[in-house]
Amino acid sequence: MTRQTDLLIDAQEISVHRDGRNILDRVTLQVHIGEIVTLIGPNGAGKSTLLKVILGLTSFQQGKLVRRAGLRVGYMPQRLHLNPLLPLTVKRFLTLARKLPEKRIGQALEETGAARLIDQPMDNLSGGETQRVLLARAMLADPELLILDEPVQGVDVTGQDELYRLISTIRRRHDCGILMVSHDLHLVMSSTDRVVCLNHHVCCAGHPERIRQDPSYVALFGRNAVVMPYSHHHDHRHDIHNDVVTDTSSAQDGPTKDEHAHG
Repeated sequence: MTRQTDLLIDAQEISVHRDGRNILDRVTLQVHIGEIVTLIGPNGAGKSTLLKVILGLTSFQQGKLVRRAGLRVGYMPQRLHLNPLLPLTVKRFLTLARKLPEKRIGQALEETGAARLIDQPMDNLSGGETQRVLLARAMLADPELLILDEPVQGVDVTGQDELYRLISTIRRRHDCGILMVSHDLHLVMSSTDRVVCLNHHVCCAGHPERIRQDPSYVALFGRNAVVMPYSHHHDHRHDIHNDVVTDTSSAQDGPTKDEHAHG
């Protein structure tokens, strides 16, 4: 059973209303130390909005959001918008937000397999190379929680598989929690501990093997999604309900929390 001290994010009954529409309707989500949670759902389902709520970039009208005190978050956005009239090398791009030692930048790029790109112009990078640089930028925060919005966007199928494997390696190496959005269901299912299927509200949530059989999942993605190739990497344990049991050996006892509540 997971201890409360393993909890990085606890979002309860979050609702976001915009222009008379429910973008999010009473959505509940938790992320613990050392687990990968993946948000899936159709376009416009509110996945990116939920990430922005957790990041504090979007307000919510109802619910409660609790973050572990002092939580360090690394964020990888869905899209990168750079002014082509302002050419940047990878090294310069990674120091836009703050000045960092070149050694630290090199370590982050090395970890994401992009060390050779450090002096390359950003606008010369392929889709896969750009995503690895963005992941390196997120890792510069030394995150306890890594938030990835469609981390394999614009990457070919082979590159997608490599990136998902890299994300799993980062989780194991740093014991960080990872929350990511993805549309690549067959790849995600083999690279995640818990799936949350979102369509403005939570349609279903749990271990991938269970979600694949859930009627809500089948209704959204069709029966072909159920028979996609699947293999789950067992570097963790499951409880009697087949849910992931997070390793608590590295958890700290009794951290305080930052709490934000809305009516």
